[in-house]
Amino acid sequence: MKITKDLYQSNLVLLTDFYQLTMAYAYWKAGKGEQEAVFNLFFRKHPFQGGFSLAAGLDYVIDYCKNFRFSGTDLDYLAQMKNQDGSPVFEVGFLDYLKNLKFSCDIDAVEEGTVVFPNAPLIRVRGPLIQCQLLETPLLNIINFQTLIATKAARINVAANGAPVLEFGLRRAQGIDGALAASRAAYIGGCTSTSNVMAGKLFGIPVSGTHAHSWIMSFDTELEAFEAYAEAFPEKCVFLVDTYDTIQGIKNAIKVGEILREKGKEMVGIRIDSGDLAYFSIQARQMLDEAGFPEAKIVASNDLDEQIITSLKTQEAAIDVWGVGTKLVTAYDQPALGAVYKLSAIKDEKGKWVPKVKVSQQSLKINIPGLHNVKRYYSKDKAVADMIYLEEEEINPRGVVIIDPIDPTRRKRLMPAFYSEEVLLKPIFKEGKLIYSIPSLEKIRERAAQQLESLDKTHKRLVNPHLYPVGLEENLHHLRMELVLKSQNFENEKNEQE
Repeated sequence: MKITKDLYQSNLVLLTDFYQLTMAYAYWKAGKGEQEAVFNLFFRKHPFQGGFSLAAGLDYVIDYCKNFRFSGTDLDYLAQMKNQDGSPVFEVGFLDYLKNLKFSCDIDAVEEGTVVFPNAPLIRVRGPLIQCQLLETPLLNIINFQTLIATKAARINVAANGAPVLEFGLRRAQGIDGALAASRAAYIGGCTSTSNVMAGKLFGIPVSGTHAHSWIMSFDTELEAFEAYAEAFPEKCVFLVDTYDTIQGIKNAIKVGEILREKGKEMVGIRIDSGDLAYFSIQARQMLDEAGFPEAKIVASNDLDEQIITSLKTQEAAIDVWGVGTKLVTAYDQPALGAVYKLSAIKDEKGKWVPKVKVSQQSLKINIPGLHNVKRYYSKDKAVADMIYLEEEEINPRGVVIIDPIDPTRRKRLMPAFYSEEVLLKPIFKEGKLIYSIPSLEKIRERAAQQLESLDKTHKRLVNPHLYPVGLEENLHHLRMELVLKSQNFENEKNEQE
């Protein structure tokens, strides 16, 4: 089956914040537009107070960059913008520059389905300053949302502990694209299917769904509705049993299940969408078993999330399949990931890379300078630690110390020679050309499952997870501290002079 890869099939270059364009114009005016720079996209805290996040959205990033160009209508729109005095916001020369602009950046990124942690780059962009700047907003828009939803889906699947999770949040999603991106990210995070038919077409995700309460209500009796549905779909009957009375609904489902069996077919199961899910699922299991339907599945829905699923499991609810919608596709309890995009190095006139750091009174907001990458160390397929390091530095195989970027007192000694390792940032674009072989969504989903399996279960706890070690290699830590102190001294001297 051929899956559509060009998601939008047109440029979305104006899907950006206006200040990206004003900065681009100012760079051009200052003669800095082609100056080479490096930016990193990363997040500072896990969502949902969790212990891991799951990277998603790279396919959309690739699609965006492949179509990065300013069309005639884009330039016409920018040309008609006026300042308060009636003069054009952008000079004709700048618009001509944009007209001839061709994407030429290097992009390295963490592959989709990779477990990721705060402060480590998910995407690194290197290229002309104007292009790097113009990529900030769209990349954040894409990665923030899909990583958030993939992480939420992974947490829900951790709670489900191997039971299938169906995603059907389309009707509650944040608009059309929010629904499509959410279905894709949820599938990466472990959901087995979606109710979103367009997502099924675009991405090849299995689709699922049976009927709603309106189907039942359109007939004179619930039993008639079940019989009619069984006539239409004898191979895939899952009956929604809580329209009027859940216990009676289960009885009616059993009656129709017996009729199906006489015809050589089997009822797949029932769905409960309201009420006390623990109580009714236990009752349903007993009734189905006693009636000779031990294989019939019990599907539960009704504003579920990982916390409710965990609670239902502790109550020994007899639920085989979980249907999750609103709280998954909207990331109900945390609506944004909060990833940021920061300049980390720029080339001077001599062609030398100059590391850059943003200083803040909040240590959480001090970025990591230089051209850096991330290595993950494994011991017998289990992830041990992530090290953020300067690419030009040689790593001592006999031993390194990684230092927490927020709390320098938290350190861990690693012996790289005793571990297998994986460099997490992989080349995606080189001088604007796509060099990465894009995996299928199934392969991405498999990677996500393997990555989650590589984490110790303590890191996957839904409440108070154990902290996974992520640290700066010593030389990078010292560089960062040197730049911070230098910046502070400069500011002090400046204040004294004033």
